[in-house]
Amino acid sequence: MTFSGHAPGSREYRRLIIGLFFAGIATFAQLYSAQAVLPQISADLAVSPATAALSVSAATLGLALAVIPWSTVADRIGRVPAMATGVLTATLFGLVAPLSGEITVLLALRFAEGVALGAVPAVALAYLSEEVEGRHAATAAGSYIAGTTVGGLLGRIVSGIVGEFGGWQAGVLSVAVLCAAAAVLFLWLTPRARGFVPGRLRDVRGPGIRERLRAPLRSTLQWALYAQGFLLMGAFVAVYNYLGFHLSAEPFDLPSWLVTLLFLAYLSGTVSSPWAGALASRVGRFPVLLVSIGVMAAGAGLLLVPVAAVVLGGLLLFTAGFFGAHAVASGWTPVAADPASRAQASSLYYFAYYAGSSLFGWLLGLVFGAASWSWFVAAVVAMCAAAALAAWSALRGVPTGRG
Repeated sequence: MTFSGHAPGSREYRRLIIGLFFAGIATFAQLYSAQAVLPQISADLAVSPATAALSVSAATLGLALAVIPWSTVADRIGRVPAMATGVLTATLFGLVAPLSGEITVLLALRFAEGVALGAVPAVALAYLSEEVEGRHAATAAGSYIAGTTVGGLLGRIVSGIVGEFGGWQAGVLSVAVLCAAAAVLFLWLTPRARGFVPGRLRDVRGPGIRERLRAPLRSTLQWALYAQGFLLMGAFVAVYNYLGFHLSAEPFDLPSWLVTLLFLAYLSGTVSSPWAGALASRVGRFPVLLVSIGVMAAGAGLLLVPVAAVVLGGLLLFTAGFFGAHAVASGWTPVAADPASRAQASSLYYFAYYAGSSLFGWLLGLVFGAASWSWFVAAVVAMCAAAALAAWSALRGVPTGRG
């Protein structure tokens, strides 16, 4: 009997969603734990804000470079074993990284941590598309993205609060311990794959890695989706990298602990991502994607107002819009790809996603340091506009049945 996917309400579906929720925590809490303590890293290691931000960019760069190799590993050994190997290895690096007292050592360890973390985003959405009934794939993808927002939030909040009292090393280390517990829960809960047979267990060879990579790279639709990840994630990470520096200066002069609490705006992404996924299942992915980008740009515009409450409101909108767009684009990518290339298509999306994070997370720091906050926000809005243009040119009118 052909496996058609787990249906919502079933025990396996719940375990799958909850298991990937903890995988998201174990991955994204580690990835962004340094972001909340960037001002402390800058002061303690005597480096500029842009250089301190490389502790985030190094991890995301490692992840970007690793997602395609991890997709190949997952095709060979299986989806869940690949994710488990990556999460456990990353947790070990995460426990060691805070012990470094020099910026180059920290960056090297963060890069290695990112390489290991690449296993989850490289594989998770392909795994979901294979294990969940097709008509519920967008909703499941939104639920997974919600779990990643919780991970990102916990990483920032825990490291920020602990770092305020114990230093940035204690903050980052506390997150690594939290991620170790999340990794154990992921391993315990996640059901074995039934919709995919690893290459090592197949009798017939499928398409080679070059063919599986070439197929999505020939698709204009896929390139437009990759543009969403590249531009929107780059803008998103840049705002979260440098907003703390902005709010610590005049006219705000906010204390570090209060700036850390602004990361609670991440909760708006926890709400918006499953909502966007469910709405996309009903009305189509394209309109939800475009509206989400518009909400993100509007929120960015509010960051220009020199009133802390308005900035918080803008950050809530900006975050909700970003995660809505990301839930739609990331969930669309593997579903719209050829079945043999789903893992590679998803990996290419995340390569673009984290390449944008690494590049713009640093590059917009140069804008922040050399120009003004207004120019910084203008660059962020321009990136949102470019993403919307790419979506309009290639994704408008694509039938819902293609993803």
